[in-house]
Amino acid sequence: MSESVEIVFRTLTSFILLWVFVHLLGKQTIAQRTYHLYIASITMGTIAGNLAFNIKIKFLYFIIAIIVMGTIVYMLNLLSIRNPRFGKWIAGEPATLIQKGQLLEESMERMGYSLDSLKQGLRGKDIFNIEEVECAILETNGSLSVLKKEQYQNAAKQDLPLLPSATVPIELVHDGKILYENLSKHPYDYESLMAELKKRNLAVFDISYAVVGTKGNLYIDLIKDQSTE
Repeated sequence: MSESVEIVFRTLTSFILLWVFVHLLGKQTIAQRTYHLYIASITMGTIAGNLAFNIKIKFLYFIIAIIVMGTIVYMLNLLSIRNPRFGKWIAGEPATLIQKGQLLEESMERMGYSLDSLKQGLRGKDIFNIEEVECAILETNGSLSVLKKEQYQNAAKQDLPLLPSATVPIELVHDGKILYENLSKHPYDYESLMAELKKRNLAVFDISYAVVGTKGNLYIDLIKDQSTE
């Protein structure tokens, strides 16, 4: 076998072995969420890279190295799942950097995480003032999870009912059909809707859509001529 053919064969083999390695250990290997997975990814990549082009070392040695490394990581994953205490030692655990709005300097020193690194991580979360932060946690994969103080949080969907109900237009008729579930959300009930349509000499099946605006006005678009009243 010529050297070029052997390199092609080794490259294909290294790709297949890495593909099998990732599938066996799960998608968390790609994210490198823990210490041992980070080390394993680097080591396996190095082994596979050498397998692809370093023809001075026997092919079998690389296969053995990949199998041994994959087995080690697989066993560590099983241990970390079955034994949470051992799992913390293997994978590490998150570190709280800010708690209840207070900077935990001892925790930052223990993690070797500087104030500049913290500010940079906060800027990545669109936070430019550390006073806005209620809690900040350094995850095992190196990412920063942040919870803002209540007064700086964006309004959530469940907060919307607290706002005036007339801030969003409501559709009553769509494609010639009455949307009965919307009739209780504004001043128009079935009787008042039909009375309004009668006043305009319209039938429900003539209407493409009918919408109540924010000020209670009824806007109608017709199916036939697509005109708006």
